[in-house]
Amino acid sequence: MPTIDHIILNVNNLDESVAFYTDVMGFANEGTDGPFTVIRVSANFTMQLAPWGTKGNEHYAFALSREDFDACFERIKNANVPYGDSFHNVGTNTGPGSESGARGLAPTLYFFDPNHHLLEIRTYE
Repeated sequence: MPTIDHIILNVNNLDESVAFYTDVMGFANEGTDGPFTVIRVSANFTMQLAPWGTKGNEHYAFALSREDFDACFERIKNANVPYGDSFHNVGTNTGPGSESGARGLAPTLYFFDPNHHLLEIRTYE
């Protein structure tokens, strides 16, 4: 079955983005590979942060275990990252909501990264 191996994510401030994806999202910084900073999302997927600037407005959804979802939600709240129960409610600090994804309905939470990419976390557990 095909899977996504990695994505290249354009960012405006590399240090701020690395801190967000490691400290708030809980992903691992694996160092650099050429111009990219490699962020390990899971055993089979990485994001390569590219310091080439962006207008944002991309959307990425991450399916997490229930334990990781709860921990990430706590880090989001502790970092004062505005969130919402749906994509059009970011900033209301309500949620989680419930929306459909690749495996059906699941608890979801939406928020923006420092580059104004719309992120979603969800758990199917």
